[in-house]
Amino acid sequence: MMLFSRVRGLPVLTPGDADRIGAVRALTVDAASGEVTHVRIRRGRLRREAVVAWADLGAAGPDMLIARPSGRPAEVPPHHDLVGSRVLTECGEERGTVLDAAFDPATARIEAVLTTLGELPADRLLGLGDHALVIRTGGGHHGRGMPRGRTSRRAGAGGAA
Repeated sequence: MMLFSRVRGLPVLTPGDADRIGAVRALTVDAASGEVTHVRIRRGRLRREAVVAWADLGAAGPDMLIARPSGRPAEVPPHHDLVGSRVLTECGEERGTVLDAAFDPATARIEAVLTTLGELPADRLLGLGDHALVIRTGGGHHGRGMPRGRTSRRAGAGGAA
């Protein structure tokens, strides 16, 4: 398990000769699939940002990432920062702000999103845009994850707390 906050700033090297490409600036997420799709690499002051598909990484460890050249042109999706995003339900209810996210570096699957209101299971993610991370209201996740808002309880369902 790796945290987004621990990956940011890690060096990205080439395999074999271990030339430094740059340092991780950010991870691009496809919230709908719950996966990290790309690594955005800061290459120095005057050089443009490099983007590498997560599938093109040879290895991801706690001290560095190794990027294999893919030989295919990369289609680069738009980037929206997960960390720091507002969290909204699909009904527009505020559910805090994203502090960090945990993911499996072998599969690129997001395991949990850590917010100001607690841990959010990855299966509740719907989408990520400029404005916010949008999540399902969470039916079936009452014992785990973020607390439910007062407006989400239906009359007669839920009983006494």
